[in-house]
Amino acid sequence: MEIIKKYFPNLSPKQIEQFEKLGPLYSDWNQKINVISRKDVDKLYERHVLHSLAIAKFISLKPGAEVLDLGTGGGFPGIPLAIFFPETRFTLIDGTGKKIRVVKEVAEQLGLDNIEAMQMRAEEFKKRKFDIVVSRAVAALDRLFMWSQKFYKDEHKHLYPNGLICLKGGDIKKELNSLPKGEFSEHIPLSDYFEEAFFEEKYVVYVQG
Repeated sequence: MEIIKKYFPNLSPKQIEQFEKLGPLYSDWNQKINVISRKDVDKLYERHVLHSLAIAKFISLKPGAEVLDLGTGGGFPGIPLAIFFPETRFTLIDGTGKKIRVVKEVAEQLGLDNIEAMQMRAEEFKKRKFDIVVSRAVAALDRLFMWSQKFYKDEHKHLYPNGLICLKGGDIKKELNSLPKGEFSEHIPLSDYFEEAFFEEKYVVYVQG
């Protein structure tokens, strides 16, 4: 938890309490359901929570904005972002039912009333529109871009136009080159935000919708 306070020193007492509960909750759930890699459980705050909050370093989500977490898995980046931006609405979807069950239980235990979680694949989810789509370690960038196109509202609330913000690692140039020609994108190394070795060669990527 100290690593979260290190980079986000202005958290409210309620936010600190919610973040502190994440460790025990995920440790308990991971014994029942393999929600995250077992070797990462002891490093949850660095490798999952802080990693998710890199998006909060990139953009300040507005009150009333609606955000879709595409392929949330066990709730990342959606749950940490929902704690950090309590006045922003988050919809978390994933095709695996047991993971969505964990997301719902964790959100309930934390008292997060700004989260809606559903078992659903991106291809099946058609009725809602959002300001921002976020994702972490789900699919190649060109596929994420294709899946997210149908989700954006016409009206823009943020400094960046509505679009996709995802957390990526590895050969980022190859992934960016896979996008359709002419699409605007921006990428920032997470080492610009966090000094830990884990964040080397990892990026936050924005692609305009």
